[in-house]
Amino acid sequence: MLSSQGQAPAAAVKYSSIIEELGRSIVSGELQPGGRLTIEGLQARFKVSRTVIRDCMRILESMNLVFSKRRVGIVVQAPRHWNVYDARIIRWRLEGTSRARQFKSLTELRCAVEPLAAAGAARNATQEQRAVVVNLAQQLRTLGEAGRLDEFLAVDIEFHALLLLASGNEMFSALDDVVTEVLRGRTTQGLMPRTPREYSLASHEAVAAAIAGSDPDAAETEMRNLLAEVQEAVT
Repeated sequence: MLSSQGQAPAAAVKYSSIIEELGRSIVSGELQPGGRLTIEGLQARFKVSRTVIRDCMRILESMNLVFSKRRVGIVVQAPRHWNVYDARIIRWRLEGTSRARQFKSLTELRCAVEPLAAAGAARNATQEQRAVVVNLAQQLRTLGEAGRLDEFLAVDIEFHALLLLASGNEMFSALDDVVTEVLRGRTTQGLMPRTPREYSLASHEAVAAAIAGSDPDAAETEMRNLLAEVQEAVT
């Protein structure tokens, strides 16, 4: 007999698999806007309790992928209603046929936000954060030159998340999951070269140096230069 501790992870996996399957179906267009789902139908499909289905629907509702209407059931929402900043929706869109459009939107968002975040980090970062960002840029060069892309990705995510946090702007910092998904998506979708370009490695180092040197103008300029390379890669 399973203990309650054993049941909890199993339940979490089941919830996740249902949300993933339905979320992907909606985002891909397999489930069309206006399409209707029922608790009973989903129970039969996934062979789980009514409570599990209701909990999963609440999560999908929080993403604005569906809404519940009395006497109608669960209705699939049109894309204009989706919470497009939700990391799961971003990931599903990057996996689907709208990948190119999603990369374009995300890169434009990054171009609007990250140069200002880098400038803010140059003004507001703590001494510890300034030292860390330089160290991360050095790690990116070492890992990039060695072609260790999985480790490079993890450090790149940390680098950009730190810049958003160190900017001192809580609105920028709240976008760390969005930036994480687009960085991860470039790697998983094969849009990263096996060995990162020298220009990209040098640009990360230049951004880090500007932040460490408390030079917001240089930090903003160097981040714009870095993102220009990203735009070229995904278009």
